[in-house]
Amino acid sequence: MNAGLKLARFLKPYWRWVLIAPLLMTLEVAMDLMQPRMVERIVDEGIANLDLNLVLQTGLLMFGLAVIGALGGMSNGIFAEMSVQAFGADLRETLFRKVQTFSFGNLDELETGQLITRLTSDVTQVQEALLMILRILVRAPLLLVGSLIMAIITSPRLAFLPLILMPIELAAVVWIVRKATPLYTIVQEKLDALNQVMQENLSGVRVVKAFVRARHEEARFGEANVNLTEQSVRAAQVVAIMPAFMMFTLNLSILGVLWFGGVQFVAGTMLLGQIIAFINYLIMTLFSLMMVSQLVIQLARAEASAKRIHEVLENQPKVQNRPDAVSEFKAQGRVVFENVTFNYDGQDSDPVLRGVSFVAEPGQTVALLGATGAGKSSLVHLIPRFYDVTSGRVTIDGRDVRDIALPALRRNIGIALQEAVLFSGSIRDNIRYGHPDAPDEEVIAAAKAAQAHDFISAMPEGYDTQLGQRGVNLSGGQKQRLAIARALLLKPAILILDDSTSAVDVETETKIQSALEDIMKDRTSFVIAQRISTVLKADKILVLDDGQIAAEGTHRDLLANSPIYQEIYESQLGNGVRHD
Repeated sequence: MNAGLKLARFLKPYWRWVLIAPLLMTLEVAMDLMQPRMVERIVDEGIANLDLNLVLQTGLLMFGLAVIGALGGMSNGIFAEMSVQAFGADLRETLFRKVQTFSFGNLDELETGQLITRLTSDVTQVQEALLMILRILVRAPLLLVGSLIMAIITSPRLAFLPLILMPIELAAVVWIVRKATPLYTIVQEKLDALNQVMQENLSGVRVVKAFVRARHEEARFGEANVNLTEQSVRAAQVVAIMPAFMMFTLNLSILGVLWFGGVQFVAGTMLLGQIIAFINYLIMTLFSLMMVSQLVIQLARAEASAKRIHEVLENQPKVQNRPDAVSEFKAQGRVVFENVTFNYDGQDSDPVLRGVSFVAEPGQTVALLGATGAGKSSLVHLIPRFYDVTSGRVTIDGRDVRDIALPALRRNIGIALQEAVLFSGSIRDNIRYGHPDAPDEEVIAAAKAAQAHDFISAMPEGYDTQLGQRGVNLSGGQKQRLAIARALLLKPAILILDDSTSAVDVETETKIQSALEDIMKDRTSFVIAQRISTVLKADKILVLDDGQIAAEGTHRDLLANSPIYQEIYESQLGNGVRHD
């Protein structure tokens, strides 16, 4: 329960509710324990002596005790639920905030499907266990001890029955918990796999339909679903033993009471009311043990979830601010890579970039060309510190980016990633996502520069048009233009366009480049492109090959001196016309 205990700190703000709930449950248990004694009195004193007044008085007292107990139980439920829901809300919020601090490296390790499961299903499992703790953890032990004591007081001669059966049941509980705990850990892992398949399918549903792969996806989901079902059934089969075993021992014990109690009743050493009361206390004893077993099983399941939650909370961002990092930074835009080497997994994998060195002066446009996997996106991701270099360093205006606090660093950088990610909400809100208070004039200016204003204006609601999840009601080119507008609105000292015009037609791309020449006149731009026409006017072109800079220069220089660039040029624009 180490992981579970570590999560108990989220209950601290609600300690009053957590304290009140068990006290109220204690009241309910006390009232329940008095009921069999009242029944014994009615049978042995009231009915046996035909004393109707005693029967009525005792019956009214039982009713009053039942009402008090019910009020205690309901109030316990209210305070327990308040505590649990507040605990869950705080825990989910903390987990979400923690995820926001993760760098790309953390998110590469903790996949989206896993994180969704941990923020939802795992938190729910812990909440359910906590609710049982606040209700059953108090009720079951008190009821177990109290009913056992009352059973002994009621009939010491029959007390040997629960004392014989309880150790047997406790041994069964321990055995089942040991079997069930690892099984429920695997259940959550199978749930991760199911969520991963579902997420991939829903986000890529258009690709699935385009390639007529619905049957394939159904098979993938079916396999994950069957794996989850089979594992859940295995765990349930182990747990299902407990209620059946408890009922068997309960019935066996009642049979024993009827036999031994009946013998004593016939012998005149025991009254009928005593037998009835003893059976009631025995049932309470065994049912409280059953509640304990259910609680322990739920705690075992919750512990598996708590470990997964704790893993997220303890996971430290791979990219962190240095203690002496500056919190205020206004960049001019001079970017220098000094012998940079980068591995995604530290020293455990082959480097994606090796010995990369170059300088980008303020106002320059630096273009990156190269085959897929050459390291273009990895290179630009080092500038805003989505990842940290393995060796070497990246500087802006002579300052190592690791010496600048992340918010301060990224406020100077506008980026349109390879995949244009939009959020549900209006087009206006998506454009000013990084600058929520931007006036409409600036939003429109950024949209015009990104060549998005015309298609936005053509929509019935214009900039107030609501977008579906991930901009589902826009074309790929429209989404890319909104992503560019979002980056431009920041008026960044450094602009990074990571193949962000790949879905835009050549004419529109030319207009975007023309607008950028004016907007980014005194700013530094990094442009990744697959089309060589995109980079012809760049001040500096870096040709990457296998993680290294194979060539560097202007279009004219590279066309004259770089075989790799010449090959790329000829493959795309080899029509006999040289764009010198």
